[in-house]
Amino acid sequence: MASTPTPVCDFGWKAVDFELPGVDGKRHSLRSAAGPNGLLVMFICNHCPYVKAVIHRIVRDTGELAGLGVGSIAVMSNDPTDYPEDSWDHMVKTARDLDFPFPYVLDESQAVAKAYGAVCTPDFFGFNGALELQYRGRLDESRKETAPADVRRDLFEAMKQVAATGNGPREQVPSIGCSIKWK
Repeated sequence: MASTPTPVCDFGWKAVDFELPGVDGKRHSLRSAAGPNGLLVMFICNHCPYVKAVIHRIVRDTGELAGLGVGSIAVMSNDPTDYPEDSWDHMVKTARDLDFPFPYVLDESQAVAKAYGAVCTPDFFGFNGALELQYRGRLDESRKETAPADVRRDLFEAMKQVAATGNGPREQVPSIGCSIKWK
């Protein structure tokens, strides 16, 4: 499991549309997931220790962001061949057990991850209401271990700013996580 940091935010980059199957039995698209004030597209998986360290915070923050008009969607793009914990059945179980407040979708072809330039899990893409990229950074200081409860909520604060102004912070700390498991 190589640690891979995300690139710097490409401000204004337009979100690429997609339509993928969700663990809820529905198909989800960029537009169906977006809120009036923005959209958070997250590339996550089930097996990654970086994701496991923050998944409860992701659930908390996306729930609070929904109240600010920011929608969220989680995309699982890993090839589960060598990582059975990332299988469809485990995706369904994880979303149910953690009561995800966002769609959890499968990018089996990995085309969405490639279109977004996703490099790791977790990899966060925060868009404004016009679906222009405004945030490409970390959730918080957590790595493979959960950071203390009182750390700055980087992603939440950035998306709160995006919801209010349409613009993300100019200073962003890259996310870090396990590399995408490409086919």
